[in-house]
Amino acid sequence: MMKFLILGALSTASVYFAQSYPASAIPENLKKNADAVIRKNFTTAQVNKIDEIVYQYNKVTTVLNKDGDPKAAIYIPYQKGDGISNVKVTIYDEAGKKVKSFSKSDFTDFANNSNGVFYSDNRVLVLPYTSAHYPYTVDFSYELTDENTIFIPDFEPFSSTNTSLEEGQFKIINKSGIELRTKIYPSKYNYASVTESGSGAEKTYTFKNVPAIENALLTPDPVKIVPKVDFSLAQFNLAGKKGSLNNWKDFGTWCYTNLIEPVAASGPAIKAEVAALKLEGSTEDKVRKLYQHMQSKTRYIYVGLGIGGWLPMQPDEVHRKGYGDCKGLTNYMKVLLNEAGIPSTYCVINSSTSSVSFDPDFPSMGGNHAILMVPTEKGNIWLENTSQQTAFNHLSYHTTDRNVLAMTPKGIELINTPAYKAEENREKQMLKININEDNSITGEGSFFYTGNQYDTNLRFVNLDPKEKNDAIKNRFNVLNFEKIEVKNFNNDRNKAVITYDLDFKTNNFSKNAGSSILFRAIPILEPEVYKTDESRELPFEIWQSYQDDHDITFTLPKGYKIDEIPGDSNISSEFGNYTLSFVKDNGQIKVTRKIQINKGIYPKEKYNDYVNFRKKIMNMDNSKILITKI
Repeated sequence: MMKFLILGALSTASVYFAQSYPASAIPENLKKNADAVIRKNFTTAQVNKIDEIVYQYNKVTTVLNKDGDPKAAIYIPYQKGDGISNVKVTIYDEAGKKVKSFSKSDFTDFANNSNGVFYSDNRVLVLPYTSAHYPYTVDFSYELTDENTIFIPDFEPFSSTNTSLEEGQFKIINKSGIELRTKIYPSKYNYASVTESGSGAEKTYTFKNVPAIENALLTPDPVKIVPKVDFSLAQFNLAGKKGSLNNWKDFGTWCYTNLIEPVAASGPAIKAEVAALKLEGSTEDKVRKLYQHMQSKTRYIYVGLGIGGWLPMQPDEVHRKGYGDCKGLTNYMKVLLNEAGIPSTYCVINSSTSSVSFDPDFPSMGGNHAILMVPTEKGNIWLENTSQQTAFNHLSYHTTDRNVLAMTPKGIELINTPAYKAEENREKQMLKININEDNSITGEGSFFYTGNQYDTNLRFVNLDPKEKNDAIKNRFNVLNFEKIEVKNFNNDRNKAVITYDLDFKTNNFSKNAGSSILFRAIPILEPEVYKTDESRELPFEIWQSYQDDHDITFTLPKGYKIDEIPGDSNISSEFGNYTLSFVKDNGQIKVTRKIQINKGIYPKEKYNDYVNFRKKIMNMDNSKILITKI
């Protein structure tokens, strides 16, 4: 939705062309956990006037193995109006000997359509290159003149795991006379530090020798670990529209005037569309009917046209064509509500697995997604407008528990999206299982999912019956299913609940022990592996709170009695709680399991405590029940 300079911080190229980069010169600490090492990553950004920034980039990356190839991808994202020049690429072998060089004429120009772009002013120059030998080094430099001064890229060491940095530098020269605001965000975990030098209109920010972040279990996103520097001009240009970024109020007024008002009108077709729905009932009833109507007639296709890709499509065009991106569909929904006399607010958000919020104290253009908020007397209704399957008033884990830029006529308000509690992110299993003498089991079950666990099951909605069976079989592959049938699958888009029933048979579930049969207490789980790590260097993040409830009834085969059942268990810690209980009942064993996990970022010193907590739970889940032939 917005233009990103993905390549990161680079710098003036000319100083480095004569250098070679032997892999042997890389410090050992930068090779640890690294698939690629950024040797030099330098940017010079010169702000000449309100509608011109000239960037000079030079990035040198040594790729250590095949997994590092994408980290040295050679491409230049740009938009209409950008000027690109002095493009140079040099490839070096392991010893630092030049292998090949390329220029701009070797690049191919594509629509930047990694997200399914249909129409867009976003383009990308690409130079495909893959080496047959590792390690190899890519020295890539170019110059870009950008008229859109609203975006100045953040400066950070890297944005992905298994990447290390030898040296990075961002020099910013402000010749425009416009106030330039900067803010340094130190690493909360002292992972690296940035140095600042220079003064007045010319400053330089530097990182040195930043080791790679291992892609270990539960590692937070690098953006939450490494330091960064943000930049923002007090006055800016975006596709010829000039504005002020002194505070959220002024910037929000500009956004509303230039991005919301121009696409706020509804034509005769939309007026007739809303009238035909004959809306009745409460505000919530009307919003629900309009929202589900909108879902039924639109689909998501990215459209990056108009005011730097930020201006939504005209609502009449979305109505006529039946598609739009997050901006166009969100605005279309807003216009439908306006026509029904229901006010709503267009919101920009950072959509990501790990929640990222806007800084209330540092106004800047950002975000990568749009959603809609509808204020009511009972609270805010939140609408995700890009999915035909998502439930009414439900946000996924990509957009919950963070703030949004709510664009109002009076400016931007920073408003928090809902944060789901563990009991709202729930799985409920109810199983009835027959234990058979041949070590197989047959059973039926009912499954119920809400909150973020609703989100993870949406992927099954559009599958045909066979695909559903295969997907559920793969999900619960801890069991050796001989037969599985998913029935009554239902996506309740009013309540954000997915339910389905399951008939199944599985072999080799139990084991014989003389005249007895032994089997585990909890049959259906998703497999998990936890290992202690005495040398863990970083905190760990539990992304979401959640709760799982299992009610299981085992029926014994005829002629068998209950011999041994485990004692009840109760485990509590700061990470969550777990209970497991057993009841004997006339040839049946009833097992009740409940686990509740607490989200959060926890210090590395507690990682092994968490692993031991999960291992205790796994041991309890594998508790054995013994039945004996009478």
